[in-house]
Amino acid sequence: MSEDRTPTAPEFDEWYAAMEHAPVKDEIQQRHLGLPPRLLSTSLLTWDGLLELVAALRLAPGDTLVDLACGRGGYGLEVADRTGAALVGVDYSSVAVRQAQEHAARLGRSADFRVGDLTGTGLPDGVARGAMCVDAIQFAVPPEAAYAELRRILAPGGRVALTCWEAVERGDESLPARVRQVDLLRGLTAAGFVDVEVADRPEWRRAERAMWEEAAALDGQQLAGDPALQSFHDEGVQVLPTFDRSRRVLATATAPL
Repeated sequence: MSEDRTPTAPEFDEWYAAMEHAPVKDEIQQRHLGLPPRLLSTSLLTWDGLLELVAALRLAPGDTLVDLACGRGGYGLEVADRTGAALVGVDYSSVAVRQAQEHAARLGRSADFRVGDLTGTGLPDGVARGAMCVDAIQFAVPPEAAYAELRRILAPGGRVALTCWEAVERGDESLPARVRQVDLLRGLTAAGFVDVEVADRPEWRRAERAMWEEAAALDGQQLAGDPALQSFHDEGVQVLPTFDRSRRVLATATAPL
């Protein structure tokens, strides 16, 4: 998923299928991000970051939470469990949706996972009191359509929380175009959100660096026969040379009343 283009749905399906049985990759990721084994993720949000999302969304029991680009469902399920919200997870990949459904069943959790796009969830207007998108808004084409979709599905007063990376210098061509184009403040403001805040989270970034350093150091014997671990290693090798040229951010905003 490190190419400078938006992967197709079949490519996402293949990526998720490879991770269905990837205990070594999951253990490395969970250990560095401080995640419990029950939280299956394909994103890089730390446990402390997840707790920040819980606080930022301000959900009450019975509220609807939409987890956009939900992946295997781990983060959204945890937020819903902690807040009592009803979870709707949306992902581009049908394989990810199936894995999220199965993961929720193993945990004994109730959730609605469905196939949809960052720019077109298929959900009704104003259906949610909270919306989250962890480390995936950069895949939206065009970017402004994803912010508009978040605004559309949120009820007045609803909250959105996004995590992503932004370029330190937006013209830095060493970074993928999809990272250079991320501007959460501008995107959320243009979509009509209020109380928009975008904050650096360097402590999340430090955890990521340690994780990628371990992934990049894996040798051929460790990688043999494990396509998910191989992909993890390859991404670590690719991201480390330009690691300090992007910053880790959390964005929060409110849908106007």
